[in-house]
Amino acid sequence: MTDLAVRTRERTSTLRWWREVLYVLAFYGVYTAVRNTQGSAVVSARHAFNNARHVIRWEEWLHIYHEEAVQQAFLGARRFVQFWNVYYGSAHFVVTAVALIWLFRRMPERYPLWRNTLAWTTALALIGFALYPLMPPRLLPSSYGFVDTLEKIGGLWSFDSGAMAKVSNQYAAMPSLHCGWAMWVTCVLWPASRKPWARLLVILYPLITVFCIVVTANHYVLDAVGGVVVFAAGYGMAVLTVRHVAPRLARAPEGESG
Repeated sequence: MTDLAVRTRERTSTLRWWREVLYVLAFYGVYTAVRNTQGSAVVSARHAFNNARHVIRWEEWLHIYHEEAVQQAFLGARRFVQFWNVYYGSAHFVVTAVALIWLFRRMPERYPLWRNTLAWTTALALIGFALYPLMPPRLLPSSYGFVDTLEKIGGLWSFDSGAMAKVSNQYAAMPSLHCGWAMWVTCVLWPASRKPWARLLVILYPLITVFCIVVTANHYVLDAVGGVVVFAAGYGMAVLTVRHVAPRLARAPEGESG
């Protein structure tokens, strides 16, 4: 058995579900607090709008600025759009949580790496939100042709109403954490997907997520690209953490005692 395999077995033998729940809750609490205090509450709408115009110019240059056309094609299907409004606000959390729990229970040897990947991906996204506040398509002036589907068509809630408007960072668009987490789910569930339909569903999940964020006018296509980038960077950071940082921390007491 290799040293890496031994270290992996040692780490998984110390996994405790209640400890992992506390880690997740603490991390998500910090993430939510930071995310919602760095955006629309403290950043000017003009700044976020200027960044949006930059993104649109880049997409036009790349010939991928088609978000408005995609949304317009489906606005007449009210129930269809309502479904995607609900999907946008729920699947992001539910699917990721289910995948994390499944990974902990069924493949604990993979759990430390992918838990750390999720944490790093989320942390890197926070940096993106802070450095590049971005007005999503739904908040652009009406001349751009986008519709805020949550406000006009409805779902389970609205980011613009009541307490939600006060705590929600409406300029946390770049990168799209929905897409970053969707890529994470695909990588986590792929090894367990044996049947063709399951593999197809796992592969399509990120693409379905991209469609969702576009048709609801919550993100630009480049936001999805940004989500993939932070996921890839998060995975790289997680590999470094699991293979190098964690073993050194575990050996530290031995070195001090010697």
